[in-house]
Amino acid sequence: MSEKNEKKPGGMLGNLAFNIIIPVLIMTKLSGEDSLGPAWSIVVALIFPIGFGLWDLKQSGKVNAFSVLGIVSVILTGGISLLKLPAEYIAIKEAAIPALIGLAVLITQRTSKPLLKVLVLNEQIVNWHNLNQSLAACGKSALFEKKLAIGSYIVAGSFFMSSALNYILAKVILVSPPGSTEYTEELGHMTALSYPVIVIPSMVMLLGALWYVFSQIKKLTGQDLDHFLVDGK
Repeated sequence: MSEKNEKKPGGMLGNLAFNIIIPVLIMTKLSGEDSLGPAWSIVVALIFPIGFGLWDLKQSGKVNAFSVLGIVSVILTGGISLLKLPAEYIAIKEAAIPALIGLAVLITQRTSKPLLKVLVLNEQIVNWHNLNQSLAACGKSALFEKKLAIGSYIVAGSFFMSSALNYILAKVILVSPPGSTEYTEELGHMTALSYPVIVIPSMVMLLGALWYVFSQIKKLTGQDLDHFLVDGK
């Protein structure tokens, strides 16, 4: 237990350091012609999130679709920037990925394995065996599925909001010619702002979905929520 718990803070700090802090510092401080230059600063900056993503995949021992998507997103950003394509491509890419995830959440809601259960209510959090038994005993299984669908709409909404904010942020910040030092610095600023402007609001909505579903579980079963949570001990 202690080993798992120790990895969580380290994982969070590593995520921030390798995906945001280090790349931002490299692109904003080392992109001048007297340093790494605009192209090489992008290359060096992207090594850190890609390397961290690959290390995380190796540590988990299994392929995580969202980790792979994150690595692909970083590679696309680097490719678009190094090819000096218009900033519009970055804006579209930034918007497309969360939008696709949002659509996947809505589409899979009609399947036997909705993405909500993978993203928010996976088996590491919820004891589905106990929950399904209690819902069946109360005759509330069908009603809970409707509540789960509402939770999926909230989660999908968080990704659609992230998509819109990603696009707006890229359009507002990336105004210099691609390949210039100014453009690379702007890319760094965009990465830095993505956390407070995009990640935090999206997380608030995801937590809102979690609160909603948990409150419905307690309301429908009449039992304390702890009864349905996986014991971390």
